[in-house]
Amino acid sequence: MPIRIRLTLWYTFLLAAILIAFGSLLYALLSYTMRDQVDRNLKDRAQQIGNQLTNKAVFLETGEVVLPSVNVFSSPAIFIQVINADGEVLSTSGNLEGRRFPNRQEINAVNQNGQAVYKTVTVENTPIRVYSAPIIIGPPSQVVGAVQVGQSMKTIETTLQIMLLFLVSGIVITLVIAGLVGAFLSWTALRPIDKLTQTAARIVSAQDLKQRLPIPKTNDEISRLTMTMNSMLERLDKFFQAQVRLSADVSHELRTPLTAIRGNVDLLRRGAANDPDELAEALGIIDGELDRMSRIVADLLLLSQADAGLSLRLETVELDTVILEVYRQARVIANGITIQLGHEDQAIVQGDPDRLKQLLINLMTNAIKHTPYDGSISLSLYRDKDWVRVTVEDTGRGIAPTALPHIFERFYQAADSENQAGSGLGLSIAQWIAKAHGGQITVTSELGIGSTFTLWLPNTLEKPNTKPMEVLAMQDVY
Repeated sequence: MPIRIRLTLWYTFLLAAILIAFGSLLYALLSYTMRDQVDRNLKDRAQQIGNQLTNKAVFLETGEVVLPSVNVFSSPAIFIQVINADGEVLSTSGNLEGRRFPNRQEINAVNQNGQAVYKTVTVENTPIRVYSAPIIIGPPSQVVGAVQVGQSMKTIETTLQIMLLFLVSGIVITLVIAGLVGAFLSWTALRPIDKLTQTAARIVSAQDLKQRLPIPKTNDEISRLTMTMNSMLERLDKFFQAQVRLSADVSHELRTPLTAIRGNVDLLRRGAANDPDELAEALGIIDGELDRMSRIVADLLLLSQADAGLSLRLETVELDTVILEVYRQARVIANGITIQLGHEDQAIVQGDPDRLKQLLINLMTNAIKHTPYDGSISLSLYRDKDWVRVTVEDTGRGIAPTALPHIFERFYQAADSENQAGSGLGLSIAQWIAKAHGGQITVTSELGIGSTFTLWLPNTLEKPNTKPMEVLAMQDVY
């Protein structure tokens, strides 16, 4: 069932419950008020008549009491009847026109006990509300009869029926109008959502995540929903494009070593295995390509774990000790490049020692990859008030300004590094490790002079008061 219909039905049902409850209360209050007013009037009139009858009663020597006529109390709206202790009618008002109130034994019994009673009786299909009050004369107190005052309830019942018809009709008409208005308001309120749904469906059917939903200028929940959905579409588009690039890059990176392995296997099949030198060369190439594929798969696994929220094993790390280990390992793979240990402060940080070492090795490997044979690389450690900085400075070719914004993207390799070995994942992994430690990596570079990669890590467990770029600006480093 569409939500607009559900909203309309809920609104109508709720309004119906409120109107029925209010109408029932109003009807009951009106009925009680009118009937109570009748009872009060009857009681007052009965007391007036009873007092006058008591004052004008005649006591006979036999002990009997003769009550006077009450026609003088006749009224067009009030019926009066006086009976003696035996229930015989002594006098009636003229508007009864010879009729009598029904003689009810229960009424007489109550009156004989000296109590008054209300009763609704029927006279010629007309409901009459009767108040019967005993006439007591004394001393000694003696019930000599009763005065019965009645009033027709037909007018009240007619009024109540009209009131009930009015209430029912009003409720029905109100609910119909409210339902129509509610349906219109629901349709108007939900129409922007329908448009959003249709636009989103077109985006899905066209498989074009670059489209965006039109944002209404209402600054309400619908506009905020639209902006949220546009943000989601933007993230989905970036994720989809990253997945496409990842698939293409993985295919490309794995195809190259697989091609080399296949070529050398074919070479061995054609007889190269009989030549020890060619056999050793082919096996060396295969082994190297297998190592490269293993590194690519391991790096991809690490990045996928990072995307899934991989948690680090944080502990107190003496960063200067890690720097020394990385320095020694870099010298082994330097291939003739001069590796220097520059400025070295003592620094302690909270982090994962294995991941931090992996980060620095990736930075050093990247520097070695882009530094010529006779170049040099300097590894330094600085401790500032808020930050600990590790710099890897090389004298390589430098990075083009157009390439700088992309160097931390997965599988990205600059145009001048296509012939260099590498998967293009090392800097992505390094940046992720830095951010997982609450830091980041910045880079400055100049073509023909070299590049400087700086790792920023918090100096304490508390949040630093400055940002890395603010420190660079204060130091006039760009």
